[in-house]
Amino acid sequence: MIPEHIDRPAIVAEVTAAFYRYEQALVSNDVAVLDELFWHDPRTVRLGAGENLYGIEAIRAFRAARPASGLARTLHDTVITTFGDDYAVCSTEFTREGVASRGRQQQTWVRLPMGWRIVAAQVSLMT
Repeated sequence: MIPEHIDRPAIVAEVTAAFYRYEQALVSNDVAVLDELFWHDPRTVRLGAGENLYGIEAIRAFRAARPASGLARTLHDTVITTFGDDYAVCSTEFTREGVASRGRQQQTWVRLPMGWRIVAAQVSLMT
């Protein structure tokens, strides 16, 4: 039996909307929205497929330098789980056309005064 504070429908809907807003910004290279959806704090962490980024400034620098092409991808096996009203974990796998490896992404989202924000993220590739 799942406790009633896990996956409340209204909270799942909010996080799902934020997650897919992030995804749309990612594939269209909308750096302003990507920046908006990360917590603006030195404790924010993004561990990427080829980089470890500690703090919002490092994440911003990475986004500014990242190529803007070849970003389209297809998501697979996305799981969004919420805990209470203010905490969620989003996990997904992704593929890119013409790329043999499959990627994985996991994000921790927290509801802050300014809305839902990613406070930790990890991206990796399976070879």
